[in-house]
Amino acid sequence: MNNSNNWRDNDPDKQTAENWRKDPKNWIWNIFYYNKEDQRLFVSKKIEWMGTTLNFANPKSVLVLVAMGSFLGMVLYFILKN
Repeated sequence: MNNSNNWRDNDPDKQTAENWRKDPKNWIWNIFYYNKEDQRLFVSKKIEWMGTTLNFANPKSVLVLVAMGSFLGMVLYFILKN
């Protein structure tokens, strides 16, 4: 079955993704990944075994940060409320 709406359709090929990850121009302070050409929301960190990070050039990254902050805020509120 050919599904053209596959969420991985925007993923670059492995070589392109590797080149973007290794390019120091795509990293702000070597911590924050920012690449407007890369459509992915989550990308491998500069040191791959350390996990993933957000592509801060993707507008959806703001929504992810707000959601994570809201969740953390709710957890802290309920813990400190008692």
